[in-house]
Amino acid sequence: MTTYSTDERGVSGWAIAGITFAAVMLMLIGVFQAFEGLGAIIDDEFFIVGENYAFDLDTSAWGWIHLLIGMLVLVTGVSLWRGQTWAAVTAIVLAGLSAVANFFFIPYYPFWSLLIIAMNIWVIWAITRPGATLSSD
Repeated sequence: MTTYSTDERGVSGWAIAGITFAAVMLMLIGVFQAFEGLGAIIDDEFFIVGENYAFDLDTSAWGWIHLLIGMLVLVTGVSLWRGQTWAAVTAIVLAGLSAVANFFFIPYYPFWSLLIIAMNIWVIWAITRPGATLSSD
């Protein structure tokens, strides 16, 4: 398992805190997004959209999309927290994908979608900060 420490390479405590924050936020986003997906899959009438929405997908289809993205984001968050080297780049890609998926989901559940988009942007910022690296044992 990887430990986070300020070692001889000069990784600051702020960088370690940023990566830890990003990992925890990714896990929360994954759980939230998976629940959002399950809600759409279980009750097809829960999310209601206006008539003139350009991207007219069935709510069950959105549910499966959100459930899949949520599970991938959750696994990536756990992997980032454990210090896996591939997880940082994957986290940035999945956070971007999650933000885009929630952008298209805004007409179905506006406040929740905007909250998840903001959390994804916060995660991308935390991971891409200068000096945000992990040290491995």
